[in-house]
Amino acid sequence: MEFIWKERLKLIKSFTFLRLINALKLYSSYLVSYALRRPVHWGYPLSIAFEPTTSCNLRCPECPSGLRSFSRPTGNADLSKFKSLIDQVKRHVSYLTLYFQGEPYLNPSFFEMVAYAKKAKMFTTTSTNAHYLCEENCINTIQSGLDRLIISLDGISEESYSKYRVGGDLIKVENGIKTLVLAKKKLNSDTPFIIVQTIAFSHNEHELDEIKSLKKEWGVDQVLIKTAQVSQPEENDLLPKDPKLSRYKYANGSYSLDLKLPNRCWRMWSSPVITQDGELIPCCFDKDADHAMGNVSSSGSFKKVWQNTRLASFRKQLFSDRKSIDICKNCSEGVKVWN
Repeated sequence: MEFIWKERLKLIKSFTFLRLINALKLYSSYLVSYALRRPVHWGYPLSIAFEPTTSCNLRCPECPSGLRSFSRPTGNADLSKFKSLIDQVKRHVSYLTLYFQGEPYLNPSFFEMVAYAKKAKMFTTTSTNAHYLCEENCINTIQSGLDRLIISLDGISEESYSKYRVGGDLIKVENGIKTLVLAKKKLNSDTPFIIVQTIAFSHNEHELDEIKSLKKEWGVDQVLIKTAQVSQPEENDLLPKDPKLSRYKYANGSYSLDLKLPNRCWRMWSSPVITQDGELIPCCFDKDADHAMGNVSSSGSFKKVWQNTRLASFRKQLFSDRKSIDICKNCSEGVKVWN
């Protein structure tokens, strides 16, 4: 609990006076928009997700990066273009997620990206499959200043782990976690806050209690169980049998998200995603960038894309007919994602 509060304090400290004013302006414009049912937008987003790479060493069956199924350009993000983006938004943005698709540690400039964002006093987080947590990378992770690291561990036995993390090595993941915990102790560092995250599937639901016990056994800061997002629930054997572990409900021979999709979305005001090649997309559910709103790298201006008519039109549609937007149909807003 002590480390959780330390992490929250770091996040609170990332809100400078200008960032706090921006947050108030942004939320006020969202409320005005909801009342008028048309987009009014003041300020910059509170957070940004930036994609360091689309490359991945694994072949996870529900991931476009793992399936190598992207129709959009793939590759590593350019460090200079990343720095340009940070320079444009650092007065207003306080939270940076260095992850979208792909394995972030495969970008050779990953640690430089983290360090540059930390220099701008941003709270930084990323997610990894932990296959690159050798001792050197663990030390670099700590010294970069990364605030939070989410590590995917979807099973405690090789059989259950490899069912989804195709091509993965459970022993390497376990050793990587232990190496990072040890490195934090050696360097007397509170960061990164280490979260071991498990997606609940049919093949690992019997192991979840054992996985939860790893917090104490391995000395990580938190263990979280996440419900799975799948593209075709009816044709998928990954969904757990326990309904409490699923974000889908089964009725009349089919599955659906257990929610009513409201005609609004705070994410369209607060937290866009930037792909490795600079495309601004609405949110993390647009995995193939089908709704790209403009390129912040080629245009040279985040503000220009953030305030363009294409994004304004998309926001307007949210207030009238959100259910017709394809990426919204599998959205987890209002769904129990964490257990």
